[in-house]
Amino acid sequence: MDGEMELGDSSAVIPDSFMGYRDDFTMQMSMILDQIRAPLIVPVLRLAVYICLTMSVMLFVERVYMGIVISLVKLFGRKPEKRFKWEPMKDDIELGNSVYPMVLVQIPMYNEREVYQLSIGAACGLSWPSDRIVIQVLDDSTDPTIKDLVEMECSRWASKGVNIKYEIRDNRNGYKAGALKEGMKKSYVKSCDYVAIFDADFQPEPDYLWRTVPFLLHNPKLALVQARWKFVNSDECLMTRMQEMSLDYHFTVEQEVGSSTYAFFGFNGTAGIWRISALNEAGGWKDRTTVEDMDLAVRASLKGWKFLYLGSLKVKNELPSTFKAYRYQQHRWSCGPANLFRKMAFEIMTNKNVTLWKKVHVIYSFFVVRKIVAHIVTFIFYCVVLPATVLVPEVIVPKWGAVYIPSIITLLNAVGTPRSLHLMVFWILFENVMSLHRTKATFIGLLEGGRVNEWIVTEKLGDLKAKSATKAPKKLRFRFGDRIHVLELGVGMYLFSIGCYDALFGKNHYYLYLFAQAIAFFIAGCGQIGTVVPNY
Repeated sequence: MDGEMELGDSSAVIPDSFMGYRDDFTMQMSMILDQIRAPLIVPVLRLAVYICLTMSVMLFVERVYMGIVISLVKLFGRKPEKRFKWEPMKDDIELGNSVYPMVLVQIPMYNEREVYQLSIGAACGLSWPSDRIVIQVLDDSTDPTIKDLVEMECSRWASKGVNIKYEIRDNRNGYKAGALKEGMKKSYVKSCDYVAIFDADFQPEPDYLWRTVPFLLHNPKLALVQARWKFVNSDECLMTRMQEMSLDYHFTVEQEVGSSTYAFFGFNGTAGIWRISALNEAGGWKDRTTVEDMDLAVRASLKGWKFLYLGSLKVKNELPSTFKAYRYQQHRWSCGPANLFRKMAFEIMTNKNVTLWKKVHVIYSFFVVRKIVAHIVTFIFYCVVLPATVLVPEVIVPKWGAVYIPSIITLLNAVGTPRSLHLMVFWILFENVMSLHRTKATFIGLLEGGRVNEWIVTEKLGDLKAKSATKAPKKLRFRFGDRIHVLELGVGMYLFSIGCYDALFGKNHYYLYLFAQAIAFFIAGCGQIGTVVPNY
């Protein structure tokens, strides 16, 4: 019919004047983009690709190097007992228990309602002469109910004959570092030779001291013995499985390589035992960054002290099981090292107590590649620059940089957790999502931004199996600030839009990766990582 509008005819709904304006605007924008494309966009993107490829090669070489070292360590059986003297402790009839060193066990905690009994019970259960050990609970809790519960638990163990001290402060200055520092000032600590540190969710086995103290006793240049973490809730959800894969590589490869080559690695802040004289010589605990453990390790190493990683000794602990808790933890773990590097780079370079090669290892391998480049290249290259080349086909990324190098790095990472090989694709997507926060935190640390000293204690849930059997599940409450993450949603939309363009007009055929990664960012943006796929 002549008077009838045809369905889909936009000109019948939108005035001709507006249609003309829209077309003119589109043409003008297209002309502007075409004019700046060759002189500006292409050179800038090409430079970004070169920089990212350089960082990728740096990371690739570092991973291959560590892979070779760990293979040689396993091949030649370089066990800790062969590199350092170790003899079991023996009783002495004449000297009695005085032959055993005095050991201090510190347990820093803050409002740890769910796990305080587990950690205190495990520490009090350590096998060691009762008159040669002091358990020190450093409670910074602000909840008076929890403080009372922790104090009652300490009193309960004291009534059983355990030498346990309950220590509190009237402030939280310095957070964990401040609590540990105050704990070391107590008069009874002066008689102690070594200090073992366990966070509130860590549960050492009874033989922990029997397996670590002999190393310190027979090797006077050894400052630290670090045990491996064993995750009690790694099978809770997909997110905890992803964390297990990343941390298993850290312990299986990074810590072992550092221990086997330069006798240096970053102290993990818990499940380790220090020689108190080495700790004091290094300057004690400092709260200038959120990685007080790494700070102490670097300073002690610059004094010439050696570290030992004992991978065969495992201490049970808990992984963050909510995306919110994990984001806060990763911010601290990424921001802190970058900020520490900013503060200590010159001190490391001018130090005269260690060799040039060790300086190179600490500055280049430990800090630059693993703590800075690894985060930046993962996000900037794979989530920003590489997708952008879809829109600018003049910029070509070589296949070795886009496919081969990341594939090899991923396979090398799988060494740590063989049981999770089938989850490798999920791990790649998960790590790319988390690289957004790690990159942001890294720049905050390097530039000393507003959140540089943000310290939020990682939430612990305790014995999940027991709780699930006795308690009804809590009803989830939706809060915009807690659930919706704008940055993730923005990156997800960016990747999805480019994926659509690539599927329709592109020649790179990255759209399957782009769509998958966009979905991962969307899921993270809704705060649902780990809960979407709880079973595998």
